[in-house]
Amino acid sequence: MSEWVYFIHPPRENFAEAMTEAEDEAWGRHFERLKRMLAEGSLVLAGPTLGQVNTGITIFEAPDRAAAERLMAEDPVIAEGFARGELREFRVSLLRGRADGVRSKTE
Repeated sequence: MSEWVYFIHPPRENFAEAMTEAEDEAWGRHFERLKRMLAEGSLVLAGPTLGQVNTGITIFEAPDRAAAERLMAEDPVIAEGFARGELREFRVSLLRGRADGVRSKTE
């Protein structure tokens, strides 16, 4: 299973403070989806950057690029046009809570 990161780029600065009702509803569906992914075990972490630019970061597992692209494209905020997604392959190299904190290059 490969790890992936997608960045969620909102349409304007200070987005979190100035969402419309429709945007707020889409972001609520986005958050519920991330909670389901966490419960199912595919989500590694998710959260927004803070400040004027509220870029979201979602790190997750998917078997290949096509599956990762589908997962990102199905995110409600991206699918409904409230944000733009940017997908990259990712490797978690250090993670608190792992026995030694380190993941080898072959894992």
